[in-house]
Amino acid sequence: MTTAPSPSSPRTGGQILVGQLVAQGVKHVFCVPGESFLAVLDALVDVNIDVTVCRQEGGAAMMADAHGKLTGEPGICMVTRGPGASNALAGIHISKQDSSPLIVFVGQIERGMREREAFQEMDYRAIFGHAAKWATEIDDAARIPEILSRAFHVATSGRPGPVVIALPEDMLVEMATVPDAPKYEAVDSAPAAGQMASLAERLSNAQSPVAILGGTRWDASAVKEFTQFAERFKLPVAVSFRRQMLFPADHPCFIGDVGIGLNPALLKRVAQADLVLLVGGRMSEMPSQAYTLFDIPVPKQTLVHVHPDSAELGRVYRAALAINASPVAFAAELGALPTPASLPWAADTASMHQSYLAWSDPAPIKTPGAFQMGGVMQYLEANLPADAIMTNGAGNFATWLHRFHRFTRYATQLAPTSGSMGYGLPAAVGAKRLWGDKTVVCFAGDGDFMMHGQEFATAVQYDLPIIVLIIDNGMYGTIRMHQEKNYPGRISATQLKNPDFAAYAVAFGGHGERVETTGQFGPAFERAVASGKPAILHCLIDPEAITPTTTITKLRAAALKG
Repeated sequence: MTTAPSPSSPRTGGQILVGQLVAQGVKHVFCVPGESFLAVLDALVDVNIDVTVCRQEGGAAMMADAHGKLTGEPGICMVTRGPGASNALAGIHISKQDSSPLIVFVGQIERGMREREAFQEMDYRAIFGHAAKWATEIDDAARIPEILSRAFHVATSGRPGPVVIALPEDMLVEMATVPDAPKYEAVDSAPAAGQMASLAERLSNAQSPVAILGGTRWDASAVKEFTQFAERFKLPVAVSFRRQMLFPADHPCFIGDVGIGLNPALLKRVAQADLVLLVGGRMSEMPSQAYTLFDIPVPKQTLVHVHPDSAELGRVYRAALAINASPVAFAAELGALPTPASLPWAADTASMHQSYLAWSDPAPIKTPGAFQMGGVMQYLEANLPADAIMTNGAGNFATWLHRFHRFTRYATQLAPTSGSMGYGLPAAVGAKRLWGDKTVVCFAGDGDFMMHGQEFATAVQYDLPIIVLIIDNGMYGTIRMHQEKNYPGRISATQLKNPDFAAYAVAFGGHGERVETTGQFGPAFERAVASGKPAILHCLIDPEAITPTTTITKLRAAALKG
């Protein structure tokens, strides 16, 4: 590695851009290379930034998104123009809906060729203008520090999200002498004067309060501070859809997750609450049960909504108390709240925690077939370290992870609230690339895995011993479930003929095994870990076992009867 040029001397646009990444503290870049940004790739040779070469731009963007979720710092993704940018849109959409900080750099045609529909030309401001928090194009190399400084602030402040920056090829070889921008600091917001006192008063008057935690802008300290507050107030705490890592499931105040197919007792408890403390989340379609849990615009429950972005406060729900603050800033204030003299909800909190423990116990769950996911979850709960990172994409298979895995640590979950298929494997690669000492387990369905299964090659290339569990039922299971509910017996476009996924793993240079019975799973998992290689366990599940609680036959019968 040679030495990067000094900011006081002329630099190419590519060198200036990479200089900003260094100045902003970037340590990782996920990319698929392209000739449109060769000057940037060349400048990366001279700095201490790890570059992960991916196999498809969607996978690269998802890895960067995972980095943003785990660290709170923008994940950095670089893709080429046209088809590359189009592929990356899947990851950009995840970042937007999940509120993850992400910056995507896209190669662009030379400036003098615009509006001729040149090779792979796209108008990135138009195409990504709604998909991203901010989409722009850099015309002048001297403005790179200014624009990247803004990009880091936009991606991390308020409600975090994706920024897309197009890089004209000729701009990247243009020379300029310009200083680097100072390191960014995410703009924070804290409760206004009197708001915490108002919250304390509302809690003291409540009979059946509940807290729901979601969103981003959390860290381990904020989770700990909120946990201490909940313990002192004996406050029942739920988490939003795919945000289980925000509160320890083994804590006596935890009552479950408000997501898809939630515990009926939890649904009733939230619906009947007289005070809801919503921290960080938006209560969008999935956690709100298709916008039915709270009345719109004014919920019948007294709503205290805490969110870092003022634009989200009052957007759907009119809160009785709207606090424009990040979860970190809000949690830091909770220690000063006086404990009410009376906690009439304490017994209810204890009973709801017991309800959660029963709901999340896989032991009683029996499904058709020799391979029982309930037994698999029991094995994992008994053998995984507490800081294991669990990833998944989208599909009915994810229900087993979300319902039966008890998350107890922050930064142990990578799951798309956007419901994007194919996310689990790239997220696992991104997590293992970031924290190589952590156990990383990916849950994937057979259809889900094939969306970005090629990134298994990335895991092999960088010696990342992730463990991928492919739950294979030979179909797009979630869609088939809805077909049977709405068009019983009329199967269309949901059946799949799959490869031998164990052989797939071996062909790429990893470890692969086929698992057909519950008893085979534990030994196979242990061999996968011992191999020290990226591994796939190809788990064959009976197609009838469509959810933990019903079968395809039962769904069809109920639909025909109804």
